[in-house]
Parts: sequence; C-alpha cells; structure tokens
Amino acid sequence: MWNKSRGVMLRRAGFAALAVLLAAPMWAQALANKRPEDDRAMKTFYLKNAAQQADANEILVALRNAIDPSTKIYLVASQNAIVMRATPADFALAEKLLADLDRPRKSWRLTYTLTERDGAKTVSTRHFSMVVVSGQYTSLKNGSKVPVMTGTYKEDIATQEQQFTYLDVGTNFAATLTEFGEGAQLKSKVEQSSISEEKSSVGLQDPLVRQTVLEGVVTLMPGKPLALGVLDIPGSTRVLEIGVEMEPVK
Repeated sequence: MWNKSRGVMLRRAGFAALAVLLAAPMWAQALANKRPEDDRAMKTFYLKNAAQQADANEILVALRNAIDPSTKIYLVASQNAIVMRATPADFALAEKLLADLDRPRKSWRLTYTLTERDGAKTVSTRHFSMVVVSGQYTSLKNGSKVPVMTGTYKEDIATQEQQFTYLDVGTNFAATLTEFGEGAQLKSKVEQSSISEEKSSVGLQDPLVRQTVLEGVVTLMPGKPLALGVLDIPGSTRVLEIGVEMEPVK
C-alpha cells in the first residue's frame, strides 16, 4: 500500500541525487580553474660562490629568463641570497640552475719573467708571481716612492712650506685573466720605471723618470710560456724581454 510520507522521502532523495549530478561538473570546473598561485610557496637560496654582486645579478637574470615570468624572484644583496615565490616544479628547476651557475671561480698563478740581455749574454733575470682569480683585476707593485716637489705655500719665506707628490718607481703589473675553453685571455699591463742620472730641464731638483710600458691582450694556455714583447733599453745595447706563464693553483 502506497505510503504518502514514503513517497515524499523518495522524491526528496531523487532531488538530492539530481543536485549532486548537476553540481559535479561545477566542482570539476573549479578544480580545473584552480590558480597556480595556490600551490606556490616561499623559499630562499643562499649563493655560495658569487663573491661579487655582478655575479649574483647574472644568476638572477638567468633564473628570471628560464622560469615562468609570473614567478616572483628577488635578490637580497646584503645576504647574498635569492628569494623565490614559486611552485615545486619551479623550485626544482631553480636548484638545478644554481648548481650549474653558482660555481667557484678557478685561481691561477701568473708568473712574469723580465730578462735583460746584452747581445747573447743574459745580464739579469727577475720573476714576479701573483695569484689571480678568473674575471677579477689584480695588480702587483715592486719598487719605491720618490718624492717630487710640486710647489710651496705661505708668502713668508721664513715659514714657507713645500708640497710634495710621490711617484711610484719600479716595476708594476696589472692583470685581468678570463677563462675560456682550455685556455684564458689575459689583459695585461707591465710598467717599468727608474730614476735617470740626468736632471729635468724644468727644475734642478726634479728627477727625470725613465718609463717603459707594455700593454695588451693575449691568449694563454696552461704551462706554456708566452713572450709579451722585447724592448730596447735607452742609452745601452741591452734589451728587456718580457714573458708570462700561467699555472692552475691546486
């Protein structure tokens, strides 16, 4: 026998089932439209080998170009760190890129050899060595500072004081070594100066400084000496040969 209340319950159950069936596509669409930001988190990567901010900036640019443009990436220079707000997949890619890019720069030992010859006879040979890091500027000075009077002040002769400047006299080296392939490019400057026995025509007390400068860019291979140049020494029959050699620092 048909029960009226039972029929009402069945109708209500049918409506509920129909509502679930109608709502299912809406839930599916909501999941499909889920924003990527919902899976994103914050993470900090500390750079281990980027000693200069320029190095960190290059790594930052590489990350921004390789990862989704909507990903937030910041450089915290004071902490030498990169902060990211990204998805797990972006974090994995960033870790791989950092492992490839954040590497220590190799150190090399540069040895300059200055050989003074008089015909076939070797008069003297001097070696100057310095350790350089690829891509960084390094200089070496060996010599003296010679005072040169540049003027006087105070009109009263009794209290008059003299002003001096100091000239670097000796041998100076400046080098920037940049690795590529199996060798390296060396931008080098070698400067040698000395006080001449002659006097300057400007003033009897002013010294006359003789100077020789050799500057240029060459390609070096490890363990293979390279002659940078040969220079005549004024007022003599002697010549100065300048060579350089690089070796890895182990």
